[in-house]
Amino acid sequence: MDTIGIQEQIKQLSLLSTKKMFLDDFLLTWDRSDDEIAAVFKVAKILMNMRKKNISTRAFDSGLAISLFRDNSTRTRFSFASASNMLGLNVQDLDEGKSQIAHGETVRETANMVSFMADVIGIRDDMYIGKGNAYMREVAASVSQGYEAGILEQRPTLVNLQCDIDHPTQSMADALHLIQHFGGLDKLKGKKIAMSWAYSPSYGKPLSVPQGIVGLMTRFGMDVVLAHPEGYSIMPEVEEIANKNAEISGGSFTKTNSMADAFKDADIVYPKSWASFNAMEKRTDLYGNNDMEGIKALEKELLAQNANFKEWECTETLMDLTRDKSALYMHCLPAYITGVSCKQGEVAASVFDRYRNPLYVEASYKPYAIAAMIFLAKFSNPAEKLMELLKRDGRRIL
Repeated sequence: MDTIGIQEQIKQLSLLSTKKMFLDDFLLTWDRSDDEIAAVFKVAKILMNMRKKNISTRAFDSGLAISLFRDNSTRTRFSFASASNMLGLNVQDLDEGKSQIAHGETVRETANMVSFMADVIGIRDDMYIGKGNAYMREVAASVSQGYEAGILEQRPTLVNLQCDIDHPTQSMADALHLIQHFGGLDKLKGKKIAMSWAYSPSYGKPLSVPQGIVGLMTRFGMDVVLAHPEGYSIMPEVEEIANKNAEISGGSFTKTNSMADAFKDADIVYPKSWASFNAMEKRTDLYGNNDMEGIKALEKELLAQNANFKEWECTETLMDLTRDKSALYMHCLPAYITGVSCKQGEVAASVFDRYRNPLYVEASYKPYAIAAMIFLAKFSNPAEKLMELLKRDGRRIL
């Protein structure tokens, strides 16, 4: 079997500095160096090519991948399971309602009890500002303590499957989609991407998708435009990160209150609903005080606020404003499709239908992005391990 192309990719990986990823967690893209981000892309591509050639990528004979989802999920849940299985790990979902967590078990205790033979823990905790990422770091500290005390045989790696600040597995998968679509990471420089708010008949969508996009794409020299109506701002600290990234990369980060301005001459558009930072802060406080009446009142207020901006929809007219009228439409899914999944939503049915296959391709990169994050954390010399798997030449399908 011809594997020369894969061997060349592995050689390129060996030139990247990834030592700090070994036994570390993947919580925020902006915590990782340029080499480390590039390494995730490279390993994801290698794993993808190995699978296409029916070469087994099982680097583990046994072990657990623990998944903890504190919010509903389809794509990310199955992507984490696929990624773990691809590497030879068995997935065990931690249902907090069926565990002793419901009886007051501490985070430190739970983290250690589920980690005796766990190699990775994937967590989604995205609903409450100031809580999700902090919870992940508490779990990380707890398993570190357990490992250092000799209780755990190995220290499991944590992967952020979406928190209140960032959605790294989504933004990295989105970047892989762009790399493939435009022909390379270097080809993204100078491309304009419009990360735009869009109307949906729901409230409280996390900020982590738009924040993940502006926090990552600004690293590649892209011209990133964040568009939203007044009152739908994202976290100021993430905007600061985007500004710093753009300054370093030679790209730009700008904001506008016009969806049309954001779409004009754009190469990529990403219309997506989210709640405002202030609204998410209010909701967090209300839930913290168990104020359910306050939550109901806030929901009513936010739905009314959303309804003021129904014109923020990705239509054919807006798509005609993009570069050559053919920008790449992106979405993390599920999208609110006007006349299909709702009366009025984020995107016109004709636009969505035209990009349906590319959207599914976009989603298909997420298992590989997650597997790459795990792989780089579990092996001190990932290039050497990948070459070993390649030379072993095990068949995935016998």
